[in-house]
Amino acid sequence: MNYDLTVTIDKASGFCFGVVYAIDMAEDILDHEDYLYCLGDIVHNDEEVKRLTVKGLRIITHDQFKNLYGEKVLIRAHGEAPSTYELALNNNLTLIDASCPVVLKLQNRIKSSHDDNEQILIFGKHGHAEVIGLQGQTDGEAIVFQDLSELDHVELPSKFTLYSQTTKSTDKFYDIKDQLIGRGYEVKANDTICRQVSNRYSDLEKFVVNYDVILFVSGKKSSNGKVLHEVCKKFNPNSYFISHIEEINFSWLSPRDKVGICGATSTPMWLMEEVKTFLLNH
Repeated sequence: MNYDLTVTIDKASGFCFGVVYAIDMAEDILDHEDYLYCLGDIVHNDEEVKRLTVKGLRIITHDQFKNLYGEKVLIRAHGEAPSTYELALNNNLTLIDASCPVVLKLQNRIKSSHDDNEQILIFGKHGHAEVIGLQGQTDGEAIVFQDLSELDHVELPSKFTLYSQTTKSTDKFYDIKDQLIGRGYEVKANDTICRQVSNRYSDLEKFVVNYDVILFVSGKKSSNGKVLHEVCKKFNPNSYFISHIEEINFSWLSPRDKVGICGATSTPMWLMEEVKTFLLNH
């Protein structure tokens, strides 16, 4: 069946500068060397990780990192806790640090707050690489929560400093701040959300309303992808989350539909192009 679709890729979608920086760094090294270790997935997108693995990128866990000596290891955009740098010194490891500048700035601010003996709350996803790095600045003392209800049964100090993972929703952050103040706490709030990420919300709102169907392309591990897909669905209910072309279901589409393709800050443009080509050939 020929669907005769019109397919447009959102120009504002794709890698944020932090991810571009990390991938460029990895590719520059792999152009001259056979392999490079990377501590954790370089980006939360399995297709892009596969592409770089073929080039010689070797993804390792923190446990494997502990047993590595005299090697080069890339620190991805999400950043790392201080203990990672200490271990690297002890194991004679050369760190290629591709931590995102926005994340590094946030780490420094959290460390300063901790050094000033402030009680710290971090609005972020449990177990997320960036959040682990942030909590590491406080010797693990910061309280991490991804939903306000988690704090219902936690005894909080009367006064604390509130931070956020860089890829969280700005609206949600300010709503949490207001609710905590409403509960009688003295809250010093630091909006540390990356504007390149938060601007995607308004960009997507404007983009998705112009199409019959939206295909949102993202890795399943991307928390930014989950949030942005929700934005798509809010403004266009015919928005579908896919990680690769095999997940496209043609029952979502009708002949001559206008299809919009967009993605997360961890979605490579080549993958969105692949989806477009696939649709146009059907």
